[in-house]
Amino acid sequence: MTGGARGIGRGIAALLVARGHRVVVSDVDAEAVAATAGEIGAVAGLAHDVRDPDAHRVVAAEAARHAPLTAWFNNAGVGDDGTLAALTDEQVRRLVEVNLLGTMWGTRAALAALGPRGGDVVNVASLAGLTPAPGYSVYAATKAGVVSLSSSVNAEAPRGVRVHALCPDGADTAMLAAQDPAGVGAQLVHSGGPILTVEQVAEAAVALLGSRRVVRTLPGWRGGVARGAALAPGVSQHVVGLFAAQGRRAMRRR
Repeated sequence: MTGGARGIGRGIAALLVARGHRVVVSDVDAEAVAATAGEIGAVAGLAHDVRDPDAHRVVAAEAARHAPLTAWFNNAGVGDDGTLAALTDEQVRRLVEVNLLGTMWGTRAALAALGPRGGDVVNVASLAGLTPAPGYSVYAATKAGVVSLSSSVNAEAPRGVRVHALCPDGADTAMLAAQDPAGVGAQLVHSGGPILTVEQVAEAAVALLGSRRVVRTLPGWRGGVARGAALAPGVSQHVVGLFAAQGRRAMRRR
């Protein structure tokens, strides 16, 4: 479980432990992931920068010390919001290296470690990866890449290995709370009804294990809206203001 110290990663890891799995959690924050491992009952908590391909292999080796690997979750991500023009060079680079390259390196390590027993790779993407997402242009591009990667690798993976992409709408995490409430991205997230809980996202992620479903959106109806908008981006551009206004009203009521 990458990015397992807090938020969605911690929620998924805690649910897996509760269901009897031996779980290794990893995170770039060494102190926080060690604390999380102890608190939820994981077998290990490792410092792990997902931008380093070798670090994924170290995590895979640690997991193999405890039990044969059957599931790998690529959850680590960053969520800098802002237009492409407004983001700094470093923000753009970090978004791509953590969200997309980190998932690629993790998926490669998982494929090598799962072996003939097979198993599941679950990549946490985003609804933003399926639709035009003004205010999240770079973030959305990385998550679109994660969806495409998952679909392609699932088709090329050895028999018995399943690769999934989970695409949740906005979830109640520190990442969302840190975003600019005046930004159109945050306003659009809040335009679609209640913000998801970590528990809802964790349940959906764990439910993918053993399934043949490659891409799952959460909630499902928002996935239909997102795909519709992607088919007509020119039209959706004109309704962004209406959705943003709806999101601002929802944020004021929170």
